[in-house]
Amino acid sequence: MNSEKHHMDIFDAINQRRCIRSYTKEEVTEGEINVLLEAAIRAPSAGNRQTWSFVIVRKPEMIEKLYEAASYSTQHQSFVKKAPVSIVVCANVNPYKRIAYRERGKNLFVIQDTAAAIQNLLLVACALDLAACWVGLFDEELVKEILNLPKGIRPVAIIPIGHTKSKAKPTPRKPLEEFVYYETF
Repeated sequence: MNSEKHHMDIFDAINQRRCIRSYTKEEVTEGEINVLLEAAIRAPSAGNRQTWSFVIVRKPEMIEKLYEAASYSTQHQSFVKKAPVSIVVCANVNPYKRIAYRERGKNLFVIQDTAAAIQNLLLVACALDLAACWVGLFDEELVKEILNLPKGIRPVAIIPIGHTKSKAKPTPRKPLEEFVYYETF
């Protein structure tokens, strides 16, 4: 990772991270993108297969196409086209073809791997004071076509990234008691 120290405590990043959907015109630098990607690839992965791929999208016409893919349903996620860059995080199902993980690896582990990478990326974006949002609702086949993804590479999330003027308010969380069980459900 970048030798530059980031001073935000991990607990602060976890508590302050929000999905931010408004962006300024300010560019996100290559250096910032590299710090995000270095954090992403430090995530755990099943069997250390590191089954992720990242497609960096900056060209306005490509961003517009991603917006169209993210707006195929009743959701019009216009913020997708307002970010100066998006990172499309993809899962590579190919490494699990010939090992013991088989179907569980192809159907679950690759999603877990990429989700862990996405969370690392989002936490570091927060630490860098960047705005980011995890977009999972999109036309998967259309994104595959737009990005010319090879067979076995599945887009899992579109992460628009930029700078913002406004800080997002904390989102409410239910109390732990609603989620935690001991020994059995």
